[in-house]
Amino acid sequence: MARVTVEDCIDKVDNRFELVLLAGHRARQISQGAAITVARDNDKNPVVALREIADETLSPDDLKEDLIHSLQKHVEVDEPEGDGAEAADAATIAVTADAEKDDDSNIAFDRMSEEELLAGIEGLVPPEKSDDY
Repeated sequence: MARVTVEDCIDKVDNRFELVLLAGHRARQISQGAAITVARDNDKNPVVALREIADETLSPDDLKEDLIHSLQKHVEVDEPEGDGAEAADAATIAVTADAEKDDDSNIAFDRMSEEELLAGIEGLVPPEKSDDY
């Protein structure tokens, strides 16, 4: 049964490796309790996942985005830049200045400006090589 399903899925997902990744991800979702979109017919989760992809009840692009999102450990947030960014930076500086007055135990790099940080990085000297390595 699964062999026919794989052949049906190749029309929807061109790359067999990507198909395996998407079907495996969907099978894990099903085992974690996600609702299935086709009749189970006493099939196991990987076969159900392949049948969902073959019947196009799930979009391969949506599965791919969900797989990528599940594997990300650090998600970058894009913040809009413009006139509002300067006002937000001024508010952040004011809050930071108030926090520094209240708490003198802040870590030193919280008080370092970008220029000071760049100057410090430029002054770094690579470590000398020794025979121990």
